[in-house]
Amino acid sequence: MFPVRDVLEYRDLLFILALRDVKLRYRQTVVGVAWVVLQPLIGAGLFTFIFGTIAKLPTGDSQVPYFVFSYSGLLLWNAFIQIFQQTNDSMVANAGLISKIYFPRMVLPLSTVCVVMLDFSVAAVMMAVLMVVNGIAPGPQLLLLPAVLLMAIMLALGMGLWSASLNVSYRDVRHVVPVFTQFLMWASPVAYAASTIPASVQWLVALNPMVGILDTFRWVVLGTPVTNWHSVAWSAVASVLMFILGLSIFQRSERRFADVV
Repeated sequence: MFPVRDVLEYRDLLFILALRDVKLRYRQTVVGVAWVVLQPLIGAGLFTFIFGTIAKLPTGDSQVPYFVFSYSGLLLWNAFIQIFQQTNDSMVANAGLISKIYFPRMVLPLSTVCVVMLDFSVAAVMMAVLMVVNGIAPGPQLLLLPAVLLMAIMLALGMGLWSASLNVSYRDVRHVVPVFTQFLMWASPVAYAASTIPASVQWLVALNPMVGILDTFRWVVLGTPVTNWHSVAWSAVASVLMFILGLSIFQRSERRFADVV
């Protein structure tokens, strides 16, 4: 189903598009790539003040400082949401390119993944610094980090491919997505621990695949305990299913992109 051969054939275009996106993102900015680190740092500071200082929410069953805890959540969340949003916009934003030449349209979403993962790597360096400063040593479960990232990427791509197919024909989608992502962020344990959710509604909240993914990410990186392994299993299954569904819809709609976009 996934067009591996086509993507490999156009890998040079994939690299060029990714490089273009990096240059465009930081062109005429004062601090440049430092925004990749400043954004989660500022967000973690606000979350720490509101939820850690004022609301005094715990970080689950761990002694991890709230600032480090919230930074880790934002680190993964930003990568997830950027892949989703940029994949959603990828067809419309490259309308001129799509309407003029043929190439596998999947190259465009994949180029956004490359750029976002580059940003993630830069921000992850600050995560490592924070862990060293606070005396937090990762355990052997850190080896599972690629698997957790893959879950987040597949979920974001699946959602993005689906919405990108709709966005080509219905431009209202680009207005709905920001509202949806704001709701999804507060429904996900980015600024709070999954274990602080009341037990009576944990099963309902866990239907959101990002709950299990974020909980597992913190366990892998910080060693915080996983609230519910059933939620993690559901997140893994949902990520694969969403990717397959999004890819299927995208491929069925791909032929008409050049005519409609």
